[in-house]
Amino acid sequence: MTDRVASAPGSVRGVMEPAGLDDLVTLLRERGYRVIGPTLRDGAIAYEDLTSAAQLPAGWSDEQDGGRYRLRRRPDQARFGYAVGPHSWKRFLFPPRIPLWRARRDPELGLRVDSAVDVTGAPEQPLAFLGVRACELHAIQIQDRVFLGGKNPEPDYARRRQDLFIVAVNCYEPAGTCFCASMETGPQVESGYDIALSEILGSEHRFLVEAGTKRGAEIVNLLPLRPATEADVSAAREAVEAAAGRMGRQLDTRDLPELLARNLEHPQWDDVAARCLSCGNCTLACPTCFCFSVEDTTDLLDGAAQRSRVWASCFSLEHSYIHGGSVRASAKARYRQWLTHKLGTWWEQFGTAGCVGCGRCITWCPVGIDITAEAAAIRATDGGHDSRT
Repeated sequence: MTDRVASAPGSVRGVMEPAGLDDLVTLLRERGYRVIGPTLRDGAIAYEDLTSAAQLPAGWSDEQDGGRYRLRRRPDQARFGYAVGPHSWKRFLFPPRIPLWRARRDPELGLRVDSAVDVTGAPEQPLAFLGVRACELHAIQIQDRVFLGGKNPEPDYARRRQDLFIVAVNCYEPAGTCFCASMETGPQVESGYDIALSEILGSEHRFLVEAGTKRGAEIVNLLPLRPATEADVSAAREAVEAAAGRMGRQLDTRDLPELLARNLEHPQWDDVAARCLSCGNCTLACPTCFCFSVEDTTDLLDGAAQRSRVWASCFSLEHSYIHGGSVRASAKARYRQWLTHKLGTWWEQFGTAGCVGCGRCITWCPVGIDITAEAAAIRATDGGHDSRT
């Protein structure tokens, strides 16, 4: 018979075999959650709907560098032995496209708005995320500030976020583009989760399980657990500490907003502009970028029209268009806007950086532009004077 563990949030701790992940997925689905987690798709690890833990990418890892992503086989059956893939959880809380309203022309009544479409409508099922890393937890919390922190919360995001159940995973396999340790956003999960898992490899493949909320504890108490030993806790802690020491990138964040503000005419902006394609991949892959636009479409065949909210990017000319043209007509101006906002002025708006060090913008840049390298180059010649002298 499985030992039951304490039910106080934050104190629930036990050890589960990998087979217990299927129990976790089943328990969440039985409670009406739409479970989303990592799986293999199109040569990458992407977040998709899960009906079973068998869909997890067991035995797979990834290799990432500037402009490069490759899957590789692991010598074990680790379920979470990879870093992060091309998609973030953003696309489920802040989807790339949602309808705001539809209208169609009725032969007798004229133009008629379809009231069935409501931007404040909740998803059919509450969401449950399985496999959320520490950097991604911070990204969700940042978007919470953007969409929920003001006087007028974004209604669609609020509904999707309201009943979200988060199963976090401590990271032990950083990618070559990760720098969450520099941003103090990982690899250890600290808050914002319902359940936290630590995968422990070696002679015994197992998971240390902890609950962070009351509803998380309720699920944990139904899982097939044995009490955790000090050896289990130490092994989990050592894996995360080792990951912090194996970050593929580093970013010096000392006085970074001030550094960028006084170097708006630094020659490094011209250098990066010569390489940047203004494709916007970095903003689409980023888990915190939140720019959007409104798009109107019409169908002349059936007289229907629709207005949708769609993702936008500050790398497009249209993003900064006002009467008379775009105020950021050059790639230099657009990249400078993105980087100085992400690492600098975001602090003024939301009290945090807009970067969590996940490295996606480096990996998925077609030409491998590296945000950490660009910031370092500006720091090295701050104000035109070599800071190393």
